[in-house]
Amino acid sequence: MPALLATTALLLTAGCSGGGGGSSSGAGSTTPGSAPARSSPSEQAAEQAPPAKGSVKVLRTLTTGLNTPWGLAPLPDDSALLVASRDRGTITKVDADTGRKTELGKVSGVSPAGEGGLLGIALSPDYASDHMIYAYFTSASDNRIVRMLYDTEKPAGEQLGAPDTVFKGIPKGYIHNGGRIAFGPDGMLYAGTGESGNRGLAQDKKSLGGKILRLTPEGDPAPGNPFPDSPVYTYGHRNVQGLAWDGKQRLFASEFGQDTWDELNAIKPGDDYGWPDAEGRSSDPKYHNPIAQWHTDDASPSGIAYAEGSIWMAGLKGQRLWRVPLKGTEASAAPQAFLTGEYGRLRTVVSAGGDKLWLTTSNTDGRGSPKSGDDRILELEVK
Repeated sequence: MPALLATTALLLTAGCSGGGGGSSSGAGSTTPGSAPARSSPSEQAAEQAPPAKGSVKVLRTLTTGLNTPWGLAPLPDDSALLVASRDRGTITKVDADTGRKTELGKVSGVSPAGEGGLLGIALSPDYASDHMIYAYFTSASDNRIVRMLYDTEKPAGEQLGAPDTVFKGIPKGYIHNGGRIAFGPDGMLYAGTGESGNRGLAQDKKSLGGKILRLTPEGDPAPGNPFPDSPVYTYGHRNVQGLAWDGKQRLFASEFGQDTWDELNAIKPGDDYGWPDAEGRSSDPKYHNPIAQWHTDDASPSGIAYAEGSIWMAGLKGQRLWRVPLKGTEASAAPQAFLTGEYGRLRTVVSAGGDKLWLTTSNTDGRGSPKSGDDRILELEVK
């Protein structure tokens, strides 16, 4: 794209939410930049960046006919995926070989409306022994995180135990409910929240809205958090729906912009990411700048995953999968777009091990144009 070629020389000075195999690629209106890093400059210099250009191959469509899929969690033995339906409030198991779907049950207490409902899911770090599924959902009064027993001995449709509330009080709204949860390499539970349409919450460190939270599996503020006795890990976010760690256990997050810039951020505990005072890169040093940014028509990012030295980011309004090659906590080359317009809105991407990814579409979420078979899960091979 000519616009990108014109800005390539400015990569370090840049400053909403979106059938067939083969691969496609194309650059978009993106601007990688620098960000404070956990590793030292000498450590980052020693890291080898992946190739500037990558590739994506769609290996297969695993399953079709999903309704508003949002959260996605592979089982530890890779035999199946668990997928959450935002609007129906159900969790379904999808066999990783055959694509056969089996509904585990409905999560009680889910109150779907707008962008809210049953959102992110994650498996307990001790899943092998406790069989617990964690879920982030919108209730009648708030957004909350619960955990439920997955009882494989019970009949299909009745395999989810009663939700045990782990954490509650996250502001809810018709928009900007955040919703991504993930257990980090440290065994702590991370949650991306939205400011629920109330901008001021993002800068209020006493509010849970517009934040990344870090909790123990029991829902307490995690040891070592930057603010005493607080679950808040970072603030100044508009709507975080993507969390992923690289091979050196560094956290990255995607964030919806409003009218101008969507963001991919390298996360540093205690930092202010600027919203609503800054959208995209800012000249004010008190705000942590994104490592890449996109015009909102090109991204509207939800889930992210790390594979093959890059962050892979699913775009809703942008209807494409973005690759951001990394060197340390910086983008080492211009982001690259794949699958543009081929499968519609893309919601969630998770690692399937090695060079494989699982990717879900989101065309039944009220903002897409569903085609026959939507929504679906794709298996990708990436480089």
